[in-house]
Amino acid sequence: MPLSLWLALVGAGVLISLTPGAGAINTMSNAMTSGWARSIWGILGQQAALLVHLVIVAAGVGVLVAGTPWLFDTIRYAGAAYLVYLGVRQFLARTGPGADADGGVRLPEPAGSMFRRGLLVNLMNPKAVVFFLAFVPQFVQPDRPLLGQYAVLAATVVVIDVVVMWFFFATTARGLGRLTSGEKGSRVVNRVFGSLFVGVGALLAVMH
Repeated sequence: MPLSLWLALVGAGVLISLTPGAGAINTMSNAMTSGWARSIWGILGQQAALLVHLVIVAAGVGVLVAGTPWLFDTIRYAGAAYLVYLGVRQFLARTGPGADADGGVRLPEPAGSMFRRGLLVNLMNPKAVVFFLAFVPQFVQPDRPLLGQYAVLAATVVVIDVVVMWFFFATTARGLGRLTSGEKGSRVVNRVFGSLFVGVGALLAVMH
């Protein structure tokens, strides 16, 4: 990939990653509830989903998803329902000192759970496939070997997204977390991010 084209890819990747969405909300929520360092597990799950989307587009399956309304809508509604579920669960989460919903001692969320949620949040969004169908061809030269170009593209986009998610969104959330500490603050955090998840899920369901 020529340097000029790669630099254009970097610029586009930064702008895309900075655009707020379900991934950014998930990252900020994780940072505020589980800590900045542990939020990386959710971010890695989101990157795994991003790679899946790129593979789908590269394999040509993305054209099938984008061109099959019932399949697109099925994935879209499933993703919207999952985001609404996450939002309602977080909105209703208890915030008592050291207690979870069952009154036991609250333990840190397992890394695997955070990874899976990050994976599903990004994976169950067919609009990402449609976006990559429009985005990827701008940075791939069909007259050159494709495997290396896709590898560079994937590595660049993933690294950029990890940096933006961890050092911008998660860091911002960590700063806000200092202002919302305590039981009342935790309740505010849960309700704000729960509402955001529900709102993004509703938008995903109604937007065409």
